[in-house]
Amino acid sequence: MSAVDPSSSPAPAAQQGLLEEFARVYLQQQRRDQRWRWIWRFVWLAVAGSMIWATLRSLPTTGAQSSPHTALVEVRGEIGADTNANADSLTTALRSAFEDEGAKAVVLRLNSPGGSPVQAGLVNDEIRRLKALHKKKVYAVCEEMCASAAYYIAVGADQIYVDKASMVGSIGVLMDGFGFVGLMDKVGVERRLMTAGANKGMLDPFSARNPQQEAYAQAMLEQIRQQFIAVVRQGRGNRLKETADTFSGLFWNGQQAIELGLADHLGSLDSLARDVVKAEDIVDYTLKENLAERLAKRFGAAFGGGVVHAMRSSVTIQ
Repeated sequence: MSAVDPSSSPAPAAQQGLLEEFARVYLQQQRRDQRWRWIWRFVWLAVAGSMIWATLRSLPTTGAQSSPHTALVEVRGEIGADTNANADSLTTALRSAFEDEGAKAVVLRLNSPGGSPVQAGLVNDEIRRLKALHKKKVYAVCEEMCASAAYYIAVGADQIYVDKASMVGSIGVLMDGFGFVGLMDKVGVERRLMTAGANKGMLDPFSARNPQQEAYAQAMLEQIRQQFIAVVRQGRGNRLKETADTFSGLFWNGQQAIELGLADHLGSLDSLARDVVKAEDIVDYTLKENLAERLAKRFGAAFGGGVVHAMRSSVTIQ
């Protein structure tokens, strides 16, 4: 049996050195990890604080204004259920403005090309209800554009102020779409649409035009147009100077709108608050989307995309 050569094993001093080096590197790594943990804690704390601050900042003012002021509610962009200018947000802001005892009047500042007649009708109804309940004046201030559904909302106000170059009017209803039948014939694509119900595929852009269905849709549009006209007449009253073009879908600049009785005066938000309401302090009651809501929407969109992908082959009843 051969003896073990002592020189083949690490010397005790070398072993000690290796252990010390390992311990030093390990402690350095632990300190580095600890620093990053604290850094991430501060980052997340800052994010959470920002989200809380943004949420509190976006809440409407409710009864907290001790001094007299002009209450502002903004209507910007397209009016629709899935846009910032939707009936739920606008009516919530309006209720907060009306309920604040410090608000001497409520001003709707509009800059919108229009949108959903349903959403506009809901807001118009709420304006008239709140005016009767709280006995406060409501003014509409039209900026660059106050057309179609935006004007539907504006006529709920007691008076409408415009700039001389504002675009006002477009009292009418439209339904747009495309027809691809000719293109499909050229490229050799056949449409195979199965329905249960003679009109279930009504106005399908990939099917041939059906005069009876188009007549039905046209009659429905005309009914909605008549509803729009009735709201305008109710809101403007004797000030409206009707012509053959008033309800044709045309729009006019602010100066022309005043001459036609579609608006009352030239003016801006500041001049209205200063000279008419007599309360120069303007408080914005508009509901604003905060950081938490934006993050939730992004998460929801990503989640929804996965759900849609999983359900693409499902049969739906619309």
